[in-house]
This record gives sequence, structure tokens and C-alpha cells, in this order.
Amino acid sequence: MKISFAKPDLPAAGIVVVGVQDDRKLTPSAKALDKRLHGALSRALSASRFKGTRGHGLTVMAPDAHINRVYLAGLGDPAKLDDQALQALGGDIYAGLSGTGQKEVTVMVDELEGCDLAPAAMAAEIAFGARLRSYRFDKYRTKLDKHDKPSLKTLKLATIGAAKARAAFAPLDRVADGVFMTRDLVSEPANVLNPVTLAAEAKTLAKLGVKVEVLDVNDMRKLGMGALLGVGQGSATPSRLVVMQWHGAGKARKGKDGPVAFIGKGVTFDTGGISIKPAAGMEDMKWDMGGAGVVIGLMKALAGRKAKVDAVGVVGLVENMPSGTAQRPGDIVTSMSGQTIEVLNTDAEGRLVLADALWYCQDRFKPKVMVDLATLTGAIIICLGDQKAGLFSNNDDLAKSLYAAGEAVGENLWRMPLGDAYDKMINSDAADMKNISGGRGAGSTTAAQFLQRFVNDVPWAHLDIAGVTWSKKDGAVTPKGGTGFGVRLLDRLVAEHYEG
Repeated sequence: MKISFAKPDLPAAGIVVVGVQDDRKLTPSAKALDKRLHGALSRALSASRFKGTRGHGLTVMAPDAHINRVYLAGLGDPAKLDDQALQALGGDIYAGLSGTGQKEVTVMVDELEGCDLAPAAMAAEIAFGARLRSYRFDKYRTKLDKHDKPSLKTLKLATIGAAKARAAFAPLDRVADGVFMTRDLVSEPANVLNPVTLAAEAKTLAKLGVKVEVLDVNDMRKLGMGALLGVGQGSATPSRLVVMQWHGAGKARKGKDGPVAFIGKGVTFDTGGISIKPAAGMEDMKWDMGGAGVVIGLMKALAGRKAKVDAVGVVGLVENMPSGTAQRPGDIVTSMSGQTIEVLNTDAEGRLVLADALWYCQDRFKPKVMVDLATLTGAIIICLGDQKAGLFSNNDDLAKSLYAAGEAVGENLWRMPLGDAYDKMINSDAADMKNISGGRGAGSTTAAQFLQRFVNDVPWAHLDIAGVTWSKKDGAVTPKGGTGFGVRLLDRLVAEHYEG
């Protein structure tokens, strides 16, 4: 879908979107269009229950010989219109009008009394929401009828300050590119996406200026990554570690402090290994690489919008399979840090992957902050459902910044506890630690405690995104399927705290 910005002139034909505020108050463009249509919009409003409430809409079909249809979009109280509300409006517009058979929709964006945002900024946010909502993953559907495909090719936003709107939208568009890449990766089936092919996808970021390195099994063995390699040893597909570097801070900042670092769990398929999962629902484990997908998508977003930051992305890529060479319950492995781990359950594998990835990242890059993302535990879904991701951190300032960034973009977090009592639960009699606590309680926290043992003193946060990586229903700006949760959140974190 092409998105364009134009002067605030009412179109002569096609589909037009105009706003209606609380109590059926028409925006200036809606009033002008109503006059042109000889009161057709006012009559439609009077005959309906639609009152202009935010999130509601009313379609007026064929009001004259030229205008195909008018969509009256509820704006509610202009004083309460913010970025998220406008993005949701854009998503609603796309969802409601993309399948009409028409190729172009014009959205009239007016200056609204009481709204803190200028029309150009409003138009950019509406466009961003529409772009996010337009995502589709149907590459493997060979028999789609044309009526099942979106007809909308161009979304035009007509507003004062169209050039400013275009400039404001440009970085948002690049962030959407990153979100879409993450959604694509999470949606791919595991027979297509494995550690080798996922590493190849990460390498495509080189065309944006990202330096990408791929470490193979021999490289990791030399580094002593026994924890990560143990997870993947049962698979016919070899494991990989991908390192992505974006140098956007400029020469003035070079060498003054470390980069901001993001680490992702990339289990391209998780059978559970020898501790095999039940068959029901195992197909969902194609997206157990969601954390790695977010890190790759984030690096694309940062590079795409030329973020003024030095950022590093490290993703550990493995496939957890049962075979004659697979890791066994009771095995003891030695991590890159030198710490030993008793593997009591091979289905608690993500933390093993992250253990070596975290240690490698801090050892090599000396980052000023590290954030890891992983579809780590089912326990976090029991705690938070599919509404929020779990946030664990050793640093209050970082935790507060992440929480605020999540609230700002609608990718919400909830801070969970860490502490010595939880840490003692993963002590082992046979090794330095065990990979599960052995009980049913505090599963997400003990997993985070495990990770913290590979962090040292660097400010660090762990995001358990198991409940928010995939959605079974449409959201305002997220169609069902892979969500890309985390890309916008971390992009906002970088923009507000680490750029410049």
C-alpha cells in the first residue's frame, strides 16, 4: 500500500474519510463535504446510533454520483487524541476500507480545537497505524480469491502542512519496516526458517549499513559456548550466533562509552528435545525464535531511520530436536562464562542459549545497557496473559524507562520480582546451577534469575514475551498472527534515552 500526503482539498470522487467528534460534531472537512452532498451526512447521522465516539464509525454509501462512499470516523474528545488513538484510527480505516474494491482512500485531517497535535503530526500517526494494520502473511496461500485480497493501493492523507506530515512519517515508516520483518520471521514455518536461513535473513541488513557477522559451530566451540551448543546438538541443522552492529552515533561519540545492546533467543523450532512437549499446540513453537526476530527487526528499524546511536544485536539461533545426538536430562554443560549448568529439563532451553549470548555480548562489546528478549516461559502467560510482557531488571532506571516506552507505544510491560531467595532455587548439587528450579512456582522469575548469573554489573533487563509474540485475534494496529511486539517499544527506548 502506498501512503501519500497532499493539500487539504476535498476529492471529487472515490472514498473519503472525515472525522466526527463527540456528540456528532462534524470536523471542518466533514462540514464542507456535508454541504457539497446537500446534507447527506447529517441525515445519515440523524438516522443512526453513531455519536462520534472514538473507535466507532459509520459508512455512508454512494451519497452522490461521484463520491463512492464516505466513512465517518469517530474521534471522540479531541483533547484525548494522542499518538496511540490516532494510530488505532488509521488501523480502523485500513481494516474497514481495504476490501471495498476501491483502490484509493482519501483521509481528511483537520486542525481540531483542544487537540495538542498539529494536523501534520496527526496525519503521520494515522498513516503509521494504517501501515502497521496493513500487514499480511499469505505467501503460501495459492488459491486466494481476489475478493479475499485487499483492493486498497493508495491511502492519501489530505492535511495542512503535507510536507511536514511526510517528513514526520518517514522514520515511522522505517520502524514499520522493522516490525514487518519481525512479523515475517515469526510467521515463517520451521521447515523454511532454521538457524542457517534465519542467519541469512539477518545478513540482508548489510544493505542498510548494518555490520553482520555469523559465527558457526566451530567458532562457538572455540569460545566455549557449551550451553548454546548443547541445545542445538540434536538437530540436523547447525546452530548459529549472529552479531549485528549499527554505528550511528558518529565520530564524536566513538569510544566514549559502550553501545546499547539487544540480545534475542532464537529457537527456530522447539520440540522440547528429549523432554518432549505434548503434541497439542506444538506447531506454535515455530515462533519460539520471537526474541531473535524482534532484535533483527529492531536493528532494521534503527538502521532504516538512521538512528544516532551505536547499537549491537546478538541472537543465538538453534533448533531444539530429539535425536540420538540430543542433549539428555541430567547432562552438565559448561557455558562461555565458565559456569557449569545441570540440564534437568531440555525444554528449558532458551535460557541456555541466552546464557552464552549474554556473556559473549558483554565480554566483547562492554555495553552500557543490555536488554534481552525471549519467549522464555509459559509461566509468564499464566501471570500476564496476552496483555503484557514480563519485565525483569537489575536496574530501576532502566526498568522505568522500558515501562514508560511500552506505555507510550502500546506495548505494555509489567515488572516482576528478582531476589536472592529466588536465586537460591536454581542452585544445583552437581553443578554451579540447574536450568529449572524443580518446582511449579515462580517459573518466570527463576528463569530470569538464571539469566542474571550471566550479566555481572551491566544494567540489564529481560523481557519475557511468550504471551505477546503471537495473537489469535486482530488488534487495532496488529492483525492476528505475529505481532512484532518489542520493535516499537525498543525503538522508543533508544530514541528517548540513547540517541544524540
